[in-house]
Amino acid sequence: MTVMETTRTDSCAGSRQQDRRPDGRDRYTISEVAALTGLSAHTLRWYERIGLMPHVDRSHTGQRRYTNRDLDWLDLVGKLRLTGMPVADMVRYAGLVREGEHTYGERFALLKSTREDVLARIAELQGTLAVLDRKISFYAQDGTAGGTP
Repeated sequence: MTVMETTRTDSCAGSRQQDRRPDGRDRYTISEVAALTGLSAHTLRWYERIGLMPHVDRSHTGQRRYTNRDLDWLDLVGKLRLTGMPVADMVRYAGLVREGEHTYGERFALLKSTREDVLARIAELQGTLAVLDRKISFYAQDGTAGGTP
């Protein structure tokens, strides 16, 4: 079972639909996927090698052929990267998805923990933003560039 072959589709990842081909005619080369995702071909190959992007179909000549489902998966991986989730945890998550529905509890725990980390970072950034806002307000009211830092 590949990462994307699950009985229930997780549709939380939403890539740019306008750049996509219709299902059934959705065969993309690695260079097309690189252009669509902003990832390098080297990164896409690395994702495949470490098990984060397992089982990419190949043409009769051995050329990788990605599908819309692969693009959805890469979109989710990009979101997980933005959360700061370690690559090892992303690979673990991908493995859990491949293992099937009986891993829902583990996936839930992993994503919940990541969410808590993201919320903590958001709170930290909000505090930082408040400091910046106070400084900007000070300089805007002072009217001079030489105010107290």
